[in-house]
Amino acid sequence: QVQLVESGGALVQPGGSLRLSCVASGINFSAYIMRWYRQTPGKQRGSVATVDRTSTTTYADSVKGRFTITIDNIKNTMYLQMNNRKPDDTAVYYCNADEPEIHSYWGQGTQVTVSS
Repeated sequence: QVQLVESGGALVQPGGSLRLSCVASGINFSAYIMRWYRQTPGKQRGSVATVDRTSTTTYADSVKGRFTITIDNIKNTMYLQMNNRKPDDTAVYYCNADEPEIHSYWGQGTQVTVSS
């Protein structure tokens, strides 16, 4: 059974760093395209960071240079390092494991609120 569990969300001030974690069970990261998504009320869920099956990373323009997606295969955990936080980063953050045309798995989400 596949399970993705996010953690690390918090109420934080602008600036500074925060790291989100996604612990995976039942999957091998190398077989999936792994992504972090975020969603705010009334808006569609959008991808912010991706690591594909060749370990290539891509980022949404809004987070490029501030966020970093990494995977620790030993701990079976994916991370999203968020630096220089902005109020627009406020959202529920979800991790996703995607095997195109076959399976797509989601975590339950973790809330990040950036506010002074």
